[in-house]
Amino acid sequence: MEFKRITLFCGHYGSGKTNIAVNCAIKLKKDYKKVAIADLDIVNPYFRTKDSEKTLEAHSIKLISSEYAGSNVDVPALPSQAYSLFDNKELKAVIDVGGDDRGALALGRYAPLLKEENDYDMLLVINKFRPLTPDAESTVEVMREIEQACGIQFTGIVNNSNLGDETCAQDVLSSIDYAREVAEVTNLPVKMTTVREELYGELSDKIDNLMPIRLYVKQSWTIQEEKH
Repeated sequence: MEFKRITLFCGHYGSGKTNIAVNCAIKLKKDYKKVAIADLDIVNPYFRTKDSEKTLEAHSIKLISSEYAGSNVDVPALPSQAYSLFDNKELKAVIDVGGDDRGALALGRYAPLLKEENDYDMLLVINKFRPLTPDAESTVEVMREIEQACGIQFTGIVNNSNLGDETCAQDVLSSIDYAREVAEVTNLPVKMTTVREELYGELSDKIDNLMPIRLYVKQSWTIQEEKH
């Protein structure tokens, strides 16, 4: 996948967008000198990009997040440095947007800047194994709610269908038709399908645009709530 200057990941709660955002930032850092990742999730203070702060620091990736992220203070505050993503055109930026339409409301503040530059992808992260997005119809409903909330339309889809550590190759293969149906209904391309690194070799010749990822963001009590 060819990345625009700014890549946004949005989706239903538990779709796995946070972990994908971290993986993509690390992937970008291999090719670009200046990479930043911003956490705009003001809804869920417990499962944040900031959880991977040390990993990001090790790769020299700038992290932009609320000063309250990762603390016991539950304050819906946007990071003050977020505007630097739009001012500094030398940056390759990844943005992790809060779950569902409620989380996407925060993104609306930056919509005019994104549209003005017009060098971005807003990617819908989907997971057919989540309770509220098991089929194309329910997934598209979530998608439309997010678009309405933030005032920006999606440009592509990331198929992140998985069952966490229990995911096998057949689970991923079984999600391909689901992702294609979402793509057909929305007229959007499936930009990538993600799999854990251990499954990549088994699936690399069976799925187009396959991206191996590591599980960087994980908390023991959220195993059933946030896969990948």
